[in-house]
Order: sequence, then structure tokens, then C-alpha cells
Amino acid sequence: MLLAVALFAFAPASAAEEQVDVAAALEPLLRAEFALQAGRLEEAGRDYLEAARITGDADLARRATAVALLARDDEVAARALGLWRDHGADGLDLAAAEATLAIRDGRRRAAMRHLRALMEGPADAGWRRALGVLADAGPEAAAPLLARLVEEGRIPDSLQAWLAMGGLAQRLGEQELAERIVADVVDRFPDEPRVALLHASQLRESGRADEAREVLARVAPGAAGNTALRLALAWEYDALGDPAAAAGVLAQGPQDEQSHALRASLLAKAEDREALAALYGELREGASDPDPRRRLLLGQIAEYLELHDQALEWYQSVPGGPQRWTARLRSTRVLHELGRGEEAFARLHELQSDADAPEEVLRDAYLMEAALHADDDALDAETAAYARGLAAFPDDPEILYARALAWERRDDIARAEADLRRVLVIDPDSVAALNALGYTLTDRTDRHQEALELINRARAAEPDNAAIIDSYGWVLHRLGRHEEALVELRRAFSMQKDAEIAAHVAEVLWVLGRRDEAREWFEQARGLDPDNRALQRALEKTGA
Repeated sequence: MLLAVALFAFAPASAAEEQVDVAAALEPLLRAEFALQAGRLEEAGRDYLEAARITGDADLARRATAVALLARDDEVAARALGLWRDHGADGLDLAAAEATLAIRDGRRRAAMRHLRALMEGPADAGWRRALGVLADAGPEAAAPLLARLVEEGRIPDSLQAWLAMGGLAQRLGEQELAERIVADVVDRFPDEPRVALLHASQLRESGRADEAREVLARVAPGAAGNTALRLALAWEYDALGDPAAAAGVLAQGPQDEQSHALRASLLAKAEDREALAALYGELREGASDPDPRRRLLLGQIAEYLELHDQALEWYQSVPGGPQRWTARLRSTRVLHELGRGEEAFARLHELQSDADAPEEVLRDAYLMEAALHADDDALDAETAAYARGLAAFPDDPEILYARALAWERRDDIARAEADLRRVLVIDPDSVAALNALGYTLTDRTDRHQEALELINRARAAEPDNAAIIDSYGWVLHRLGRHEEALVELRRAFSMQKDAEIAAHVAEVLWVLGRRDEAREWFEQARGLDPDNRALQRALEKTGA
């Protein structure tokens, strides 16, 4: 579609001129498309710009601007943006691009002008675009601009806008600004429970957990009859590191299978076996009803409580429905835990040949078999299970992807790469495979430029994916672009609190000689997941 619009949306003076223009534009446009598919974003931006110049097409100029901004090729982005503007473009897309480029160039006054224009945009669209621009800018550039917007009273009189800006301030690590925004929100919307939740979140982020709990305690009594509020409260308690309290909130008010399942999950996370056993007893009382959801959940709770014989009974009693297939799969893991491995594998083989089973269940039976062999450290058997799975489901992306991760765990990078590339042959746009392969190549080999191109393809598809931003930051680090890497890695961590991302930030800081700061990030990573493989490798590499 883009090709048709680009080549025929303009009207040259004559047929001869049209032939010349079409022919001249076709080559750079095709180069741009192929470069974008290959993840060579800088080349794609330049070629889109050339095609836009030839055709005079505003859509191509917009495309060139977007790709060049993603590639952080600000020179090309500025030229494309000028061409786009010259063709009479206006609106939120143009203002967002203008603001982004102005921020990168350090032109704060111009950036503020465009951000103000976005804030005045129609309905919620304008402030949401401004939010996206600021989130992309990184903490150092975004924080003063956000503060200025607050000072000038530019935030729309919308609870959602204030909540979003407050959340951004927290993610940027600007606690003082976050507190100011929360104070304003409390004044503007004093009776709104979501404001109290934001206040609690801000207190939590600033390390004032006890005060956050006090705020939540004031909201909790009114949550029993409000399912959405109960879920939000539970999430905040869980974020405070208190999943047991989260389960307690969910226990208020009417119960259904979803609330039961969430309570069980939270209590398992809290390792509160006593409370989970009480929930198990509560659910058993109503188990005379052959509800497959209830019986499956009882089996899962019994499995967690290591009541394996009871878990097996519950799984075998699931009467039907899609839960029956899940129960059959789970029962094989229970049998394995009971030391009845041969029976477990026999049941998996039986399931794999069941003509009535849904295809995804048949596939998952091979994945489960491989996982159980991995638990036994039976690497050859694990590999054989994957091979049989692929014989039954040739080139299945899920099996190939799982096997690739298994090869990577064994440090067999060549085979991991082969399987991930096979996934990409089947599905060239698989973002997960693009990111996994790019990350593996940059983390475990010296093929960093190739890795960058793969990661760029994933970025082009999902520019706001925290895992992909982490991969991008990591490949920049491996290319020696440490300061740029640090900006991206911090941005990824602001979006997703993850031990591997924190370890990456720490390692880059270590390389930059900022050892004390690096140690703080290593401690954050330990707090999130002390056994994380990336963290352990980073600690060993740095000696921290």
C-alpha cells in the first residue's frame, strides 16, 4: 500500500515526467523497504527521504521522519521533517516529531512550544502524544520539561492525564515532582480512589512503604463491592512486596473463579502455605459441583502444597472442557514429582497420539516432555523430545523457540541461532525471535552489528517494548557506545523493574568507572532476583 501511495499520489505535468519521476522514486523506495526489513534503520531513513524529495509526497516525508527518529539519525530526521512541514502537514504527528527533535537538539524553548501544542490537542489524544514524547526523551531531558508543564498549568483537567503524568514522574525517578503532582491531584479529585492509589504508588516509589500502606488501608474498606478497585488495591499491595495482603483484599466481597485463582497465585507468591491451605479447604467444600475450573484450581493448589496424591486425584476428576486437557498435562508433572517418571512419560506419549486433543495441547505435550527431561538433566532425552515434536509439527515456532533457549542454556550458540533463524524463515516478523536472536548474538558473540540490525527490526515493530529497549541498550554497550546505552537501559528499567535490566545498567556504569553507582544497581538486581543468570555473569565479569 505504501508503494502505491508514494508513486501515484502526485500529479506531474506530463506523462513523460510521470515516467521519469516514478522510475527515479522506485529505486530509493525499494531500497528503503528492504533496509527497513533488514533492520538498517539509518539507510531506510535516508532512502525514504530521497523518495520523498523526488515525489513530493507528504506521507513519505512523514515515514522518513519516523524511521530516522527511531534510528536516532537526527540530521536526516530534521531534513525529512522540514520537507514534511513544507508540504503543509500539521496536527499531532507533526507536533510530536517537532518536539522529539527539539528535545534531542537541546532546544528546550522550541520543545516546550510543541509540547504545549500537544497538550491543547483534541480530547485525550494530545496529552497522550506529549506523554509518549517525554517518555522517549529519557529522565534528564524529560524531567525539567514535565515540571515546566506542571508549573504552567498545562495538564488538562482530566484525572487520567494527571495520573499518567504522575506515573511518568515516578518512572523518571523524580520523586519531588511526583509528590507535587500527587498533591495537585489530591486537591483536584479528593474523593477519587484512583488518586489514593497513585498517592500510595508515589509513596512506595520514594521508599515510604509504611505511609503507602496507611493510604491503602483508608481505601480498602470501600473496595468490597468494587471489583476493579479490589484488583487495583491488590496490585499495589503486591508491588509493596506484600502479596498476602493483596490476597486478603481480594478475599473481600463476592467471589468467583477468577478471584479464587488470583488469591491462590498471590498466596503462593507469598509462600503463605497456611493461608493457601485454608483457601484449599474453603474451595474443597464447594467441590461437589463438578465445575472443571474449580477442580483444576484445586489440583494446582494441591500440587503447590506438595499434596501430590490429592493433586493427581483432582486433575483426574476434571470432567471435561478445555480444563480437562490442562489437567491431563499437569498430571504428568505431578506423576514425575511422585517418582513415577515412566508413567508420566507414558501418559505424555499417549496424549501426543490422542486424535481428539487440540493441536496446541498435542504440541504442549512435547514441550512438557522436554521440560521434564530437562529437570532430570537428561539432555539427550530433552533433545529427542523436541525432535519428535518437530516431526509431528514441522517447523512449529513454539517448539523451535523453546529448543533455541535450551541450546542457549547449554552454551550451544550455533544451534540456538539456527533454530531462531528457522523461526524467522517461517515468520519473518516474529518480534520475539528477532529480539532473542539479536540479544543472543550481542551477548554471546562478537557479531554486534548483525545483532543491532535484528534488534532494530524488533524496535521498528514494537518501539515501546521494555525487553527490546534493553536489548538495544545492551548492543549499544557492546558496540562501545556506553553513554547512549545507559540512556536506553535506564529507560527500559523505568518501564519494567527487572533484574537482568538492572544488571545491564550496573555493568555499563562499572565500565564507565562509576563503581559506587554500579554497586547500587547490582543491589537492586539482587533484590529482584538474586539467581538471575545475567546478574551472576555480570558480577563474575566485574568482580563487584
